[in-house]
Amino acid sequence: MDPEPAPATKARAVFALGLVSLLTGAFVGGVIPATIALVLARQVSREHYAAGGYLIGAKWVRRGRVLAWTGIVLALTTLTIAGIAGLLHLAATPGQDFDPGTD
Repeated sequence: MDPEPAPATKARAVFALGLVSLLTGAFVGGVIPATIALVLARQVSREHYAAGGYLIGAKWVRRGRVLAWTGIVLALTTLTIAGIAGLLHLAATPGQDFDPGTD
């Protein structure tokens, strides 16, 4: 007799962490929950494979994984923009100004 399909307990956690990483990704704080979500997603995927189709919640894992990667991309975009803004700020400041008769 086949067992009843059961929901994966970590699937909703992956989605929740992915959502948190999306919401905080622009503040660079989304990298930590995104990393945890991706690690949990890997564990859930292994559990789904081992369960032979009797664990449900793969959609939550897929959505959480997409949200986590989106949070990481937002954090990297924020760091890139901040780096470019910092370089432009450094380029705009005048260098050392010497007196007219100094060689």
